[in-house]
This record gives sequence, structure tokens and C-alpha cells, in this order.
Amino acid sequence: MVLALVQGITEFLPISSSGHLVLVPALAGWPDQGLIIDVAVHVGTLGAVMLYFWRDLWAMAAGLGRFVRGRNDAGARLAGLLVIATLPAVAAGYLLNRYYPGGIRGIEIIAWTTLGFGVLLYITDKIGMTVRRIEHLRLGDALIIGFAQALALIPGTSRSGITMTAARILGFERRDGARLSMLLSIPVIIGAGALKGWDLYKAGDAQLTGDALFAAGFSFLAALVAITALMAWLKRSSFTPFVIYRIFLGGFLLAVGYGWLG
Repeated sequence: MVLALVQGITEFLPISSSGHLVLVPALAGWPDQGLIIDVAVHVGTLGAVMLYFWRDLWAMAAGLGRFVRGRNDAGARLAGLLVIATLPAVAAGYLLNRYYPGGIRGIEIIAWTTLGFGVLLYITDKIGMTVRRIEHLRLGDALIIGFAQALALIPGTSRSGITMTAARILGFERRDGARLSMLLSIPVIIGAGALKGWDLYKAGDAQLTGDALFAAGFSFLAALVAITALMAWLKRSSFTPFVIYRIFLGGFLLAVGYGWLG
């Protein structure tokens, strides 16, 4: 329940859900829950983002249907660009799963990525223009955001944070950058869920399966609340509170990781 709550709250906020999922057992002294439970709570958040953005998903599905019949459509174009933006993360995720199946889970790494990419988000949010909407997304934009998303395989980077950072660099409005980031999460989470779901199936562990399903359901509820709150917040405010949180968290983790607390 704790892990599902943490995942649901942090997945779509620019503060790194994967980093928090590593930190919770590390700081609480619990056994590491492993990547399968990590992915289970990600799948729960997938349901939440699909429910919240069902209109976008419907528009893309309808657009693809019209595209198959030979008619160009904005929905089909957006769907195609999201697929292109997903490819770098797919390739990087495959390589990581092959050569580092346990993932990268060191506190020192999370500390530096939390701090560094948090500062980068602040800079880009302040200097980035707010003149573009998601309808203005082009192929080059999709590739830049896609390569940025691949960096989120390093815990602490924050998939939502790094994609929002890239979107702000490219001049997208805050809400549209967040919307784009969340839509991009759908194919990534589906891919990760399918990969680790196969591991879960092969394990044949009924208790693990029950734990995973419970975690997914609870993270769905928490994520739905978090998405709604974030989109409302960005109507009138910036990413600064999340940056402040990341700076304090990164500083604390540096102290823990390097033993500065004695």
C-alpha cells in the first residue's frame, strides 16, 4: 500500500517515481520489492492516465481509423509522433534490461540525478517560452523529447520531469508539456508492464501475483488524484515547488549516500 501510494503520487509529478520506489525500502529498512512490484504500480498509474486523457486517446484511435481509409488526420499524426518519441526509450530499456536486469538502484546516483535534473527543470521553466501547444508538435520535437525520456531509465531523473523539461526547452506551455509527458507515458508503461508481466507469469507465484494486483489498484486511485491536481496547478503556477522539493531531497540523499550525517 505504501509503495502504491508513493508511485501513484509521484509518477506524473516531476520528482521521479522510480527513484522514490528505490528509496522507500532503502530508507525504511525494508527488503527491496523488486522490479515486478515496481512495474505493477506503474501499470496502475497507466489506468489512471488513460482514464484522465480518454478524449485524446479516442481522438488518436479515430484518427488512425480515418488514416487507414486514406484521410489525413490530426489525431493520427499525434499518435504517430508519440510512437516515434517512444522508440529511444524502448531501445534503451531493452539494453538496460539485458545488461542490467536488476536496474540502476544506488542512492548516490538517485541523489545526483534528483538534484541535477531538478535544477535543469527550473532553468528551462524560467527561460522557456510558452507559445506552443501540443498541436504544434513536429517530428524533430518528438525525437528530442523521446531521447530525453530515455534518460529516465536512470532512477531520480524522473520520466515526467525530463520530458516536461524538454517540452519547456522547445517552447511548449506548461500544461501542454505535462499533457504530452503523460500521453508519452502510456506506451512506455505498457511496454514495461508487458515485459515484467511475462516474468510474473513465469514465476508462477500466486502471492506475488496478488500483491501486484493490489498494488496496481491502489496506485490507480492515487495517480488519478495526482494527475487532476497537477493539471489544475499548472493552470496558474510553475514547476518551482517541485524543483525545491527535488533540491532538498537530493541534498538529503547525498548526505545519506556519502555518510555525511555521521
